[in-house]
Amino acid sequence: MERREVAAVLAYISRLDPRTARTGTDEARDQIAQWHELLHDVPFTAHRWDVREAIRAHVLDSPYPILPVDVARKWRAYRRDRLARHTDPTPSADPDDSAAWRAELLGTRHAVAVGIAAPSTHRQVTNGAPQPDIEARLAAIGSCIPPAVRAELAPYRPARAAREAAVTAGQPDVLSVPCQWCHAAQGEPCRNRRVGLDGRARGNAPRTTPHPTRVDLARQEAA
Repeated sequence: MERREVAAVLAYISRLDPRTARTGTDEARDQIAQWHELLHDVPFTAHRWDVREAIRAHVLDSPYPILPVDVARKWRAYRRDRLARHTDPTPSADPDDSAAWRAELLGTRHAVAVGIAAPSTHRQVTNGAPQPDIEARLAAIGSCIPPAVRAELAPYRPARAAREAAVTAGQPDVLSVPCQWCHAAQGEPCRNRRVGLDGRARGNAPRTTPHPTRVDLARQEAA
């Protein structure tokens, strides 16, 4: 904050807490100099930061007059919280240019720390367009999951494995239609729904194989 902003802050504090007001010219000048020495790197407003809100919170929570160190500590806590939530997105500079890479990284951190930019809370594995050979690889294997990995995952997702095996064998995709028996939605496996004597559901476990009525409906749709 500049000296005029510090003066405005002190005037705001004196309205909320008259104990901090200085009536003499020399006392007011010394107070402004003291506050400016401790708050010269604290902005008046920033992203989700307003020094007036910090002052108002102190006046409401503490019986003691506010000091410049109280505002500075709140700002430091605000900076630590923002940097702790920031995850350093990948710079757009050339990685081979270490000076430009480091300058952009530090510039982003500084913008987040001072409240100019919002913190990036999601880590980015890469940026830019995908590699040019990605599409060729997907066209070669037919899926983003290689066949060997798909076979290893089959015991852990039997319903999906049975669906893929049926499609590979030339049979219709059963899960492409809803089930009229258990009311499973399109794309979801059938479920063993049991109803008790009171009319309430007692079971809702997923089935590995679909209901016969769903298979017949899928065949009709395919025909």
